Amino acid sequence: MEDRFAIQLFEGSKVRVVWDEDQEKYFFSVVDIIQVLTDSVDAKQYIKRLRSRDPELNLRWGTICTPTEMRATDGKMYKTQAADLQGIFRIIQSVPSKKAEPVKQWLAQLGQQRIDQMIDPEQTFQMAVEDYRRQGYLDKWINERMRSIEMRKELTDEWQRSGITEKRDFAILTNVLTQAWSGMTTGEYKRYKGLTKENLRDNMTNIELALNTLAEVATTEYSRQSNPKTMEENKRVAREGGDVAREARETMEKRLGRSVVSKERASDYIIETSKKDKKGELPFDDENK
Repeated sequence: MEDRFAIQLFEGSKVRVVWDEDQEKYFFSVVDIIQVLTDSVDAKQYIKRLRSRDPELNLRWGTICTPTEMRATDGKMYKTQAADLQGIFRIIQSVPSKKAEPVKQWLAQLGQQRIDQMIDPEQTFQMAVEDYRRQGYLDKWINERMRSIEMRKELTDEWQRSGITEKRDFAILTNVLTQAWSGMTTGEYKRYKGLTKENLRDNMTNIELALNTLAEVATTEYSRQSNPKTMEENKRVAREGGDVAREARETMEKRLGRSVVSKERASDYIIETSKKDKKGELPFDDENK
């Protein structure tokens, strides 16, 4: 699809970006980013030298980079080396360039924040509240979102207790639960709202968020009572928990005379703040606005 391919500005230069719908990740052209960060005459040759100087990077290159179709200057599509954000950050760590320093410093700052959060988990919630406020979310919505995060943690802990450990299985169960109450899988729900990388819960209205939380709370309680042992049993419990929220949704819709599953996003109601704290944001975010 044409709208999957985008050109983003990176410090005044063009960097090709592709959104992978299946993996829900952005993939960035490695050559374009190296060109921006180094002003190299031949970015491809620079990459070869970079790999030769960093044996560990060279060893992992095949897993970091993925040949991805991107539009070239002649307008045609060609496969080029691309990496997701994590991969790009790994490559940037090996770039001996002054332009790369702000990104490296930003990564170091995030690393320190993560260590602090592991020492004191309460900081994670405090930081989340501050981040939502910086984005302009209202306190009422933030309070609901914090409660939903707490309830989600209880659910995932319960799934782990019942033997669910793989990330893919967590996603499958979440899809079962979401579809049971909303009529859509998580991916379908995101597309319905016009989302890509954005978090679905961060873009739910208050009603949607409350219903989703109800589904997760019900699933947690049913799981504790029935003690599922297999993936299929967990799917059944997730469906039952979702059905509780579906029944509440249908009752509400009958009284309101309209659907409460909406294309609207919570961000549609964000009040623009006159001053935004840029601490912790990507050093080149301003260039992408």
